[in-house]
Amino acid sequence: METTKVIEFERPQMDIGSSCVANAWARVPDVPDAAEKLALKARIRQLLKEKQAVLVAHYYVDAELQDLAEETGGCVSDSLEMARFGRDHPAQTLVVAGVKFMGETAKILSPEKTILMPDLDATCSLDLGCPADEFTAFCDAHPDRTVVVYANTSAAVKARADWMVTSSIGLDIVAHLHAQGKKILWAPDKHLGSYIQQKTGADMLLWQGSCLVHDEFKGIELDLLKAEHPHAKVLVHPESPAAVVAQADVVGSTSQMIHAAQTMDAEEFIVATDNGILHKMQLAAPGKRFIVAPTAGNSATCKSCAHCPWMAMNGLRNLLHVLESGDNEIHVERATAEKAKLCIDRMLDFAAAKKANVRPSADLAKEGKLFAGIGPA
Repeated sequence: METTKVIEFERPQMDIGSSCVANAWARVPDVPDAAEKLALKARIRQLLKEKQAVLVAHYYVDAELQDLAEETGGCVSDSLEMARFGRDHPAQTLVVAGVKFMGETAKILSPEKTILMPDLDATCSLDLGCPADEFTAFCDAHPDRTVVVYANTSAAVKARADWMVTSSIGLDIVAHLHAQGKKILWAPDKHLGSYIQQKTGADMLLWQGSCLVHDEFKGIELDLLKAEHPHAKVLVHPESPAAVVAQADVVGSTSQMIHAAQTMDAEEFIVATDNGILHKMQLAAPGKRFIVAPTAGNSATCKSCAHCPWMAMNGLRNLLHVLESGDNEIHVERATAEKAKLCIDRMLDFAAAKKANVRPSADLAKEGKLFAGIGPA
């Protein structure tokens, strides 16, 4: 039997220049026992095949869903790559295991396809903290700025933007705009925005949102944990606070962090991102040890415990339900989708041009680093 829990998140109030604590909710699904899991997965495989559908899953959802996606010809990745995979796959039905903005992005890139999600109420604190009407008013108040939004936003917010970026290409795009003398209005993640601002020197006006999970990682406790594991390398997603980013050996997107775990000469890693990624890291780098960065300690109490409560709403039972019923279809109003697609295509064109302008060399390790920077969020 499902229960619900109240989630506190940071809610920017840009009109008065401050933030408040707001409440949302998340369902907590029951975990099926081993026998039911086997039956659910068998039925899901059958329906995916019968309906010629494909499952795409985010790194942060349950390991069972990640494995099922890959076992049935789908993919496990980040939001943009999930959408690109779905766009290029022949299946006319995409089942997106993630949070709602990911389903919307998939629909924007594949308007002719049916996009289903296990739970349409699975959301994101960055999305909740950046309502389209308030964001539009903020943009209208600063018409001299180029609007750049992170992938973790609604279709309506993307429709108001000039550019969409992911964490792996945001630095390059903002540096490109800065070189052109552009002033930036950035939304919604303040930590990622501050990181890019510091690295590029760009004039950036920041929306003050944050990710519920990444905002909880603590610099003081991370320093103490590093002392306990002196040989561990620290992998940090740039949505984390500056005190955490400052201690990182690698700062990057989830895909870049997995690549670092595979290739770095270390046996132990401290990881500052959603703990759902540890499943893929362990598969990619067997034999290595991964430790979740601290979200609590003397300076804090744990709210998310390094796992998104909305990602956790995706499960085998509701996945089977949408395949059987066709419920939970994503719809994006046509005019909104067309406007949003412009800012996504602009980023994709920039990434394609960057790849085209890189001259290959015989140094495969170097080339891997270059192309690793042009990928999902």
